[in-house]
Amino acid sequence: MTGRIKNIEYSKKFIKSLKKLPKRVVEQTEQKEKIFKENCFNFQLKTHKLKGGQQHSWAFWINDSYRVKFIFISSDEVLFLNIGTHEIYK
Repeated sequence: MTGRIKNIEYSKKFIKSLKKLPKRVVEQTEQKEKIFKENCFNFQLKTHKLKGGQQHSWAFWINDSYRVKFIFISSDEVLFLNIGTHEIYK
């Protein structure tokens, strides 16, 4: 994985969850997505691999409360699975 992302796909669950978020969080998400596309391991994102039953998934921070959960489809392509608070890990 190089860190540079060419394509992001969005699950229905991600889109549905995103629409429910406050406008401020949606704007932060757009900013963080730009950083993510340039380098998905940028220190600002705090990208981390999940453990346990979600060991194939990753997440990155939008802010102190919100995260994006995703998987790598290939080395430069990801699928955003969900967005929200720590509830997305359950």
